[in-house]
Amino acid sequence: QVQLVESGGGSVQAGGSLRLSCAASGATYCSGWFRQAPGKEREGVATIYSGPGRTYYADSVKGRFTISQDNAKNTVYLQMNSLQPEDTAMYYCAAAAGCVDSKRWLLREGSYGYWGQGTQVTVSS
Repeated sequence: QVQLVESGGGSVQAGGSLRLSCAASGATYCSGWFRQAPGKEREGVATIYSGPGRTYYADSVKGRFTISQDNAKNTVYLQMNSLQPEDTAMYYCAAAAGCVDSKRWLLREGSYGYWGQGTQVTVSS
């Protein structure tokens, strides 16, 4: 069983930046960041396939968000730049012990068995 703890959420004005962190209690093969806005379904934002360090992004955040990992610390980060009000959501970290190196698979909510409690990101205009 892997436990995930997110941190780094907060409130920021449009155009600002935030960095989210996700500390895992053990090693995982792939990790992802998802978000859920009120009244909307949870969507995959960014994911990293740990071994080769390959990353995938949703089109809505590509070029603005960067996912990275520190394997020594079992921590995954999400650097979010040029934030917009539509990025406002609860952000969740997810991890899986078995992974498929496919953007579609890695950005799918049902692919992950481990989830953090979420951290709120609010972007004001």
